[in-house]
Amino acid sequence: MRKRTFARECVLKILYRIEISKESIETSLKDFWSKSADSADKESHDFAETLVKGTCENLAAIDNIISKYTDNWNISRMAVIDKNIMRMCVYEMLYRDDIPPNVSINEAIELAKKYGDVDSGKFVNGILDKIKKTECKK
Repeated sequence: MRKRTFARECVLKILYRIEISKESIETSLKDFWSKSADSADKESHDFAETLVKGTCENLAAIDNIISKYTDNWNISRMAVIDKNIMRMCVYEMLYRDDIPPNVSINEAIELAKKYGDVDSGKFVNGILDKIKKTECKK
Protein backbone atom coordinates (compact mmCIF):
# COMPACT_ATOMS: atom_id res chain seq x y z
CA MET A 1 0.00 0.00 0.00
CA ARG A 2 1.27 3.44 -0.88
CA LYS A 3 2.33 5.70 1.99
CA ARG A 4 -0.29 8.39 1.44
CA THR A 5 -3.04 5.81 0.93
CA PHE A 6 -2.07 4.23 4.24
CA ALA A 7 -1.95 7.67 5.88
CA ARG A 8 -5.45 8.50 4.61
CA GLU A 9 -6.78 5.28 6.12
CA CYS A 10 -5.26 6.32 9.43
CA VAL A 11 -6.81 9.80 9.06
CA LEU A 12 -10.24 8.30 8.49
CA LYS A 13 -9.91 6.17 11.63
CA ILE A 14 -8.74 9.14 13.69
CA LEU A 15 -11.48 11.48 12.41
CA TYR A 16 -14.04 8.77 13.15
CA ARG A 17 -12.65 8.37 16.65
CA ILE A 18 -12.73 12.14 17.28
CA GLU A 19 -16.35 12.39 16.16
CA ILE A 20 -17.60 9.37 18.10
CA SER A 21 -15.59 9.80 21.31
CA LYS A 22 -15.59 13.63 21.40
CA GLU A 23 -11.93 13.45 22.49
CA SER A 24 -9.54 16.26 21.67
CA ILE A 25 -7.50 16.06 18.50
CA GLU A 26 -4.26 15.64 20.44
CA THR A 27 -5.66 12.92 22.69
CA SER A 28 -7.08 11.01 19.74
CA LEU A 29 -3.83 11.25 17.78
CA LYS A 30 -1.69 10.18 20.71
CA ASP A 31 -3.94 7.27 21.62
CA PHE A 32 -4.35 6.12 18.01
CA TRP A 33 -0.62 6.02 17.35
CA SER A 34 0.15 4.31 20.66
CA LYS A 35 -2.45 1.57 20.18
CA SER A 36 -2.39 1.17 16.44
CA ALA A 37 -1.18 -2.15 15.16
CA ASP A 38 -0.43 -0.28 11.94
CA SER A 39 3.03 1.12 12.23
CA ALA A 40 3.45 4.22 10.14
CA ASP A 41 6.78 5.47 8.88
CA LYS A 42 7.58 9.11 9.65
CA GLU A 43 6.38 10.39 6.26
CA SER A 44 2.98 8.65 6.56
CA HIS A 45 2.64 9.67 10.20
CA ASP A 46 3.41 13.33 9.47
CA PHE A 47 1.09 13.44 6.44
CA ALA A 48 -1.74 11.85 8.46
CA GLU A 49 -1.32 14.30 11.34
CA THR A 50 -1.31 17.25 8.95
CA LEU A 51 -4.56 16.06 7.36
CA VAL A 52 -6.25 15.40 10.70
CA LYS A 53 -5.30 18.78 12.16
CA GLY A 54 -6.09 20.69 8.96
CA THR A 55 -9.46 19.00 8.55
CA CYS A 56 -10.41 19.63 12.18
CA GLU A 57 -9.19 23.25 12.17
CA ASN A 58 -11.31 24.01 9.09
CA LEU A 59 -14.26 21.78 9.99
CA ALA A 60 -16.97 24.46 10.04
CA ALA A 61 -15.99 25.79 6.61
CA ILE A 62 -15.63 22.28 5.20
CA ASP A 63 -19.03 21.20 6.53
CA ASN A 64 -20.62 24.33 5.04
CA ILE A 65 -19.17 23.49 1.64
CA ILE A 66 -20.30 19.86 1.81
CA SER A 67 -23.79 20.99 2.89
CA LYS A 68 -24.08 23.24 -0.17
CA TYR A 69 -23.77 20.21 -2.45
CA THR A 70 -25.83 17.61 -0.62
CA ASP A 71 -29.37 17.93 -1.88
CA ASN A 72 -31.87 16.64 0.66
CA TRP A 73 -29.10 15.43 2.99
CA ASN A 74 -28.38 17.18 6.24
CA ILE A 75 -24.74 16.62 7.13
CA SER A 76 -25.72 15.47 10.63
CA ARG A 77 -27.70 12.59 9.08
CA MET A 78 -24.84 11.32 6.92
CA ALA A 79 -22.97 8.16 7.78
CA VAL A 80 -19.96 9.06 9.92
CA ILE A 81 -17.59 7.25 7.56
CA ASP A 82 -18.88 8.97 4.41
CA LYS A 83 -18.91 12.37 6.09
CA ASN A 84 -15.33 12.08 7.35
CA ILE A 85 -14.05 10.80 4.02
CA MET A 86 -15.58 13.85 2.34
CA ARG A 87 -14.25 16.20 5.02
CA MET A 88 -10.70 14.93 4.51
CA CYS A 89 -11.02 15.15 0.73
CA VAL A 90 -12.47 18.67 0.78
CA TYR A 91 -9.62 19.75 3.04
CA GLU A 92 -7.12 18.31 0.55
CA MET A 93 -8.83 19.89 -2.47
CA LEU A 94 -9.28 23.36 -1.00
CA TYR A 95 -6.40 23.79 1.42
CA ARG A 96 -3.55 21.75 -0.04
CA ASP A 97 -1.83 22.89 -3.23
CA ASP A 98 0.42 19.84 -3.38
CA ILE A 99 -2.36 17.30 -4.05
CA PRO A 100 -4.30 17.27 -7.35
CA PRO A 101 -8.06 17.22 -6.69
CA ASN A 102 -8.54 14.12 -8.85
CA VAL A 103 -6.07 12.21 -6.68
CA SER A 104 -7.92 13.28 -3.54
CA ILE A 105 -11.27 12.24 -5.02
CA ASN A 106 -9.97 8.87 -6.24
CA GLU A 107 -8.51 8.13 -2.82
CA ALA A 108 -11.80 9.17 -1.16
CA ILE A 109 -13.82 6.88 -3.44
CA GLU A 110 -11.57 3.93 -2.64
CA LEU A 111 -11.90 4.60 1.10
CA ALA A 112 -15.68 4.83 0.74
CA LYS A 113 -15.80 1.52 -1.12
CA LYS A 114 -13.62 -0.15 1.51
CA TYR A 115 -15.12 1.31 4.71
CA GLY A 116 -18.58 2.55 3.73
CA ASP A 117 -21.71 0.76 2.63
CA VAL A 118 -22.62 -0.49 -0.84
CA ASP A 119 -23.47 2.95 -2.25
CA SER A 120 -20.86 5.01 -0.40
CA GLY A 121 -18.44 5.20 -3.33
CA LYS A 122 -21.11 6.65 -5.64
CA PHE A 123 -22.46 9.01 -2.97
CA VAL A 124 -19.00 10.38 -2.08
CA ASN A 125 -17.98 10.66 -5.74
CA GLY A 126 -21.11 12.60 -6.70
CA ILE A 127 -20.71 15.21 -3.99
CA LEU A 128 -16.95 15.60 -4.29
CA ASP A 129 -17.16 15.95 -8.07
CA LYS A 130 -19.67 18.82 -7.70
CA ILE A 131 -17.41 20.50 -5.17
CA LYS A 132 -14.37 20.11 -7.40
CA LYS A 133 -16.16 21.61 -10.41
CA THR A 134 -17.32 24.72 -8.58
CA GLU A 135 -15.00 25.29 -5.60
CA CYS A 136 -11.55 24.24 -6.83
CA LYS A 137 -9.32 26.66 -8.64
CA LYS A 138 -6.64 24.09 -9.42
